[in-house]
Amino acid sequence: MNLKLFLYKIIIKYFFILLRNYFDYQKMKDFLIGRAKSLKFAVKGMFILMRTEHAIISQLIIFLFVILLGFYFKITKIEWALQFLCFGLILTAESLNTAIEKICDFIHPDFHTKIGLIKDISAGAVSFAVTFSIIVTIIIYYPYLIQ
Repeated sequence: MNLKLFLYKIIIKYFFILLRNYFDYQKMKDFLIGRAKSLKFAVKGMFILMRTEHAIISQLIIFLFVILLGFYFKITKIEWALQFLCFGLILTAESLNTAIEKICDFIHPDFHTKIGLIKDISAGAVSFAVTFSIIVTIIIYYPYLIQ
């Protein structure tokens, strides 16, 4: 056996022994299981939103139409990236708006002016996301539409 190869094997062996001693296997396993459970809950939440929230459903239909436009006009990779960034921004804002509204309804089911103000501000955040996404969409598609 080559001395260099033998030394590499020893170094690698002791490197992994050090790693094993440095990281507690059970803690790492628990961490990974926790991340998998978090991902499961996140995906569950996404599907709940897509099934129950009319604003999300209507936006997904609009996004499908815009995606078809992208294929029709053969937009660039950068334009695709900007378009999907806008989709994500809108869906994120709408999801947070829904969560805030659900919390407000849970805390104070009856009408209250402060709760109404909180809901209005939350809806305003969605409006910001939609407005700027429309501007980005116009910037993307205007050159294709005027040709």
